[in-house]
Amino acid sequence: MLASTALVLFMTPGLALFYGGMVRSKSVLNMMMMSFGSIGLIGILWALYGYSIAFGNDVGGGLLGNPFEYIGLRGLFVGDYEAGVYPMAGTIPALLFVGFQATFAIITVALISGAVADRMRFGPWLLFAGLWATIVYFPVAHWVFAFSDDEAGVVGGWIANDLAVVDFAGGTAVHINAGAAALALAIVVGKRAGWPREPMRPHNLTLVMLGAGILWFGWFGFNAGSAAGANGTAAFALVNTIVATCAAMLGWLITERIRDGKPTSLGAASGIVAGLVAITPSCSSVSPLGAIAIGLIAGVLCALAVGLKFRFGYDDSLDVVGVHLVGGLVGTVLIGLFADPGSPAAVAGLFYGGGVDQLWRQVVGAVAVMVYTFVVSLVLAYIVKATLGLRVTAEEEATGVDEVEHAETGYDFSSHRSLSGLGSARPETAAAPAGNVPAAAGKEA
Repeated sequence: MLASTALVLFMTPGLALFYGGMVRSKSVLNMMMMSFGSIGLIGILWALYGYSIAFGNDVGGGLLGNPFEYIGLRGLFVGDYEAGVYPMAGTIPALLFVGFQATFAIITVALISGAVADRMRFGPWLLFAGLWATIVYFPVAHWVFAFSDDEAGVVGGWIANDLAVVDFAGGTAVHINAGAAALALAIVVGKRAGWPREPMRPHNLTLVMLGAGILWFGWFGFNAGSAAGANGTAAFALVNTIVATCAAMLGWLITERIRDGKPTSLGAASGIVAGLVAITPSCSSVSPLGAIAIGLIAGVLCALAVGLKFRFGYDDSLDVVGVHLVGGLVGTVLIGLFADPGSPAAVAGLFYGGGVDQLWRQVVGAVAVMVYTFVVSLVLAYIVKATLGLRVTAEEEATGVDEVEHAETGYDFSSHRSLSGLGSARPETAAAPAGNVPAAAGKEA
């Protein structure tokens, strides 16, 4: 679990590379800073009150954990450590569970940022992120991840316990949640200047591929780690995470080949993420063959869904809606069809004789999270817009968000310019510059 926690935290820098490579060069640092800013902000909020809202004893009909029960992580760290006596969460130390779940909260917030690349100011982004985590993510995590324990007198969230939705690692709480918020925020922030007339191609596909690889690597902590131990369920989730992602990548590439004539590296990276998203809720409830089917379906549908923004006119810069919202819906709903009673979740879907009982539960849970998140996110975005403003000016956007917001650029090409002090002399005859620069450098300059 320590390793899984580190893996999931590593996913957010991986996301920064993935998103950073997809934007234009003048926005790469701002894009990456949105992910790293999420780590700093949400990590603190989680310790102060977020964990308590998500995993405190329910105080609102399955909607909210007690925000004061574990405020500042009170009651979770006092013990006799030399004697091995300290608070536990199931079979692991309570603080380890706190840290593991903190990494989920962090990356969920960071995922939203891809929808507003190239144009959103950093300060308002942090304000929106803090408000959104407090009012949306922390309560929804309670709905989905907080399970009741009758013996301990603990009451959890309504989706996990009353509705009995299967969501092993966060198809609803993480991906549908982030995707719906991304759609709302993109609508309020507005379109990039020149979109969709001007091409806005990724500036560094090498970073995109590296980021996708890191995400896949970290996702084993995300999915297998959600078993809360090194056990058979973790192994089951790990294998499904492999095969579903492979199938999704192939499904995306085949779709590209048929539609556009060429399979692309961006398509491969996007297919990987789509498969990871779709198998997240279902990795404990479907067989490996079911995981392959879910991955393939997600790869094809997400590849098609990224074009919806052109049809409906919302500028989701990096396709958070097409990949995370659609992929999360696919993975969550298809549990109702492909759930295998022989899996660790022990639930039967429609194709395994379970009828539509689990299917309707999955649909209701997914839609409930999507609607709640979209509406509240829309309100929060308008509040931030009315107070601080959300986006840079048109002139600043043309200059680049990196320079305007951070006084930096992602790439420094000054070394390619003529070295100072050479005057008008030709390179072949220029004297060696002073200092530690060798004569050869002066000749090349």
